Amino acid sequence: MDGPPLAAILSRMIPEQSVAIPVVPNLTLEGSLALAAGAAAGVVICHPHPLYGGDMDNHVVGAAAEACQRQGLATLRFNFRGVGGSRGSWDEGRGEQDDVRQALAFLKRKLPDGARLALAGYSFGASMSTRVASEGERLAGLALIAPPLAAPGWKTPTTLEVDGPILLIAGRDDHYCPPDSLTALAHALPNATATILDHTDHFFSASLGPLTTTLSTWARRLTHST
Repeated sequence: MDGPPLAAILSRMIPEQSVAIPVVPNLTLEGSLALAAGAAAGVVICHPHPLYGGDMDNHVVGAAAEACQRQGLATLRFNFRGVGGSRGSWDEGRGEQDDVRQALAFLKRKLPDGARLALAGYSFGASMSTRVASEGERLAGLALIAPPLAAPGWKTPTTLEVDGPILLIAGRDDHYCPPDSLTALAHALPNATATILDHTDHFFSASLGPLTTTLSTWARRLTHST
């Protein structure tokens, strides 16, 4: 997946620390945690499909972390099981939902009492975020970046446990996330907005700047809603 080097993105972010996120005995996930001073909320960021090269160092994941940190939010990006330094192996999207839940629990323990949590996911990460948000995990916000609406296995949520802003964003030339389908999904969800970026596709290679700006606006709304 093309884009600016992750090092260039990370150089604009607050310092991150490597962490190990426990899931079950003998299964921990590799993660990078950034704790902004006085953060009233935090965002867990989920990467694209593990079987197609997705990991927490993806340039879109880095852009999402930067956007949230600009607004004073804590961030946690992590590798799903079997990716990078995370233990375990691919579980066809089942265990990966538990990975998301445990990442949320880990971040919650790092934040002050009463701090609220949100999810941001890119592609497969958006799918996992949606499933967790629709199955009882109450969130302060949700950002779905290029959710794979046209891919096999996508499950359209009927309800979402989200109290704050919901952002759906994709490129106009994204064949995995058709703009019309994204707009229809936004209309079906409360407090949701859809943004379609011109001249880009599923990988945002030509539109990382506008993507970051749009995510920053979502993160600002999240900060003000906590």
